Amino acid sequence: MMNITVTEHIQNRNHPLTAIIMALRQIILEVDNRIAEQIKWNSPSFYYSGAMKPFDPKEYKRDIVVFNLHKEDCVLLVFPTGATIHDTSGLLEGKFTDSRKVVLFKSIDQVMQRKNDLQAIITEWLRLVDTP
Repeated sequence: MMNITVTEHIQNRNHPLTAIIMALRQIILEVDNRIAEQIKWNSPSFYYSGAMKPFDPKEYKRDIVVFNLHKEDCVLLVFPTGATIHDTSGLLEGKFTDSRKVVLFKSIDQVMQRKNDLQAIITEWLRLVDTP
């Protein structure tokens, strides 16, 4: 379900790629009803809202993906624990010292072409959730 605060944040940002942001948002939210959204790190952020075993908050185990909207020519999705996801599509990129991986989108066509890959990655992320 879309959060009005996130909608307002996106609209107030007036980013040149708002159509891409909104399409990605819808694609992420339609994967599973346990995915919720909020503004975190001054960006739209998606997290697992279901029950989980206790963990150190610095492990970011609840955070699925965060938008990075600092550039105006692309939308960067940051998966804080992306390195734990088995991605056979090659969509996840980056060799970071933490467990983060990223995906870069520059066009709505690219978003639509990679929709299934993105949803498969999120589904795999959900499969790895440490539930009680």
